[in-house]
Amino acid sequence: MTAPHIQVETDAVELAERPPWTVVIFGLIRRYPLGAAGALVVIVMIAMALFADVIAPYDPEANAFEHMFTPPGLQFLLGTDDFGRDILSRIIYGARTALFVGFVAAFVGATAGLVLGVASAYFGGWFDLLLQRVMDVFMAFPLIIMALAVVAVLGPGIDKVIIAITIPFIPQCARVVRSSALAIREIPYVDAARALGFGHARIILRHMVPNVMAPYLILLTAFVGQAILLEAVLAFLGLGVQEPTAAWGLMLKSGAEEYAESAPWIAIFPGVAISLAVFGFNLFGDGLRDALDPKLRMQ
Repeated sequence: MTAPHIQVETDAVELAERPPWTVVIFGLIRRYPLGAAGALVVIVMIAMALFADVIAPYDPEANAFEHMFTPPGLQFLLGTDDFGRDILSRIIYGARTALFVGFVAAFVGATAGLVLGVASAYFGGWFDLLLQRVMDVFMAFPLIIMALAVVAVLGPGIDKVIIAITIPFIPQCARVVRSSALAIREIPYVDAARALGFGHARIILRHMVPNVMAPYLILLTAFVGQAILLEAVLAFLGLGVQEPTAAWGLMLKSGAEEYAESAPWIAIFPGVAISLAVFGFNLFGDGLRDALDPKLRMQ
């Protein structure tokens, strides 16, 4: 009769001894300062994308020819481009394009790689052999070359860019997830699940996928930074999103090709935005890896 009362008291004591969330957050910042810096960049970038309508001082697509090539100043903090458009506003709105392409391409590519990697490790045999040879073919091409080839075939456009960036991510994630899933497949509880008559889908979803989520999340974060860089490269080459869409690669293209000397701010600030975004996601991914890896947590 006293067991429920004792359990309630135990839960209350554990809840009272649990540190507040602020202490946990500051503890993580002290333990992983670089990861926290990356997380701050990611949060700022997401806020820019979500509240661009409120933050941006001007319409990013509105031409103002009377303000062409205005250098940075009080009216235009980062100057204007060759159409008189405010560069700060275009950078803020460009975060939407970068994050949309980055998150969608990274999520689809990493998730497809997760499914293929776990299935390859679980079923093994000829299925694993055939699938890995296909992955070898895709990984034989550098990331940028594969993306360029796909978008050259499909044509420009934001949806085509997402497809072109997603495809090279799939074999990378599949290889990493497969290596983790191979070790999990040999653990006794997987054999026990088979002996109990559980189906393949239940074993994969209940016992294997949750145990490979750590490398999946780390790769997902890293892929976002790579996708942002690839989107900027494709836009710079004229194969990505097209004018007048606010995109960092397009801004860099218009500034670097013709006005590098007369109006260098047109190319400098979009280049800084791309660098900070990629750097921030990479730092955040490294911090996430350190936090999720039990071997690194014990050091």
